[in-house]
Amino acid sequence: MPRRFTARFADGPKDMRLAQALRARVFRQGLADEDGFDARCQHVLVEDVVEGRLACTFRIQPFENGAEISGSYAAQFYELSALKGYEGRLVEMGRFCIDPQHADPDILRAAWGAMTGYVDENNVKMLFGCSSFHGASAAAHLEAFALLKARHLAPRKYLPKIKAPKVFRFARLMRKPNLRAAQHAMPPLLRTYLAMGGWTSDHAVVDRDLNTLHVFTGLEISAIPDGRKRLLRAMAG
Repeated sequence: MPRRFTARFADGPKDMRLAQALRARVFRQGLADEDGFDARCQHVLVEDVVEGRLACTFRIQPFENGAEISGSYAAQFYELSALKGYEGRLVEMGRFCIDPQHADPDILRAAWGAMTGYVDENNVKMLFGCSSFHGASAAAHLEAFALLKARHLAPRKYLPKIKAPKVFRFARLMRKPNLRAAQHAMPPLLRTYLAMGGWTSDHAVVDRDLNTLHVFTGLEISAIPDGRKRLLRAMAG
């Protein structure tokens, strides 16, 4: 049976406008969403072939090693000197968004299938990016943050330091997470990262511009369980 959702790289200005238009609807209530990183990145479009429209988009920016990480989008918000000595290839995955009118889990599968193909073809060793919670109020996300503190903080050797002027230091929370509520409250992209062995910063950045709270998220490809790697590669095929 043909797949309803297929992923491809953007090809030309028309595709770029489609991606930016979806981002504008998701992140900026319809206002333009463009920045200087767009020209540096490759953009992935996940399309609904039944309805003939864009269902999801994200962009990727590759780096040969950690010495280049200061040129990443995330480096605007996090002090990433702990990763500058990383010797393998890294890819920043950003501006990930799904059309709110689509709720099919196959969209996320198609997106990760495309990302898996890119990782394998380019010998990428680490994925990273900013994973966003909708809304800039930390009180709405305390269960999720408590779970991040309890189980998913970055190894000390990679832990980002504070750089942004406004942050929420969730590692200081003194509460035991309700696991069911925390998992439900976790953004889908971040949930997938964590299920594969990913980790986060110990603080969230308050981004009033996009009305989000976001955490730095990292995933070493070698940490992904073999069974999940097989599933990802099947989605990429």
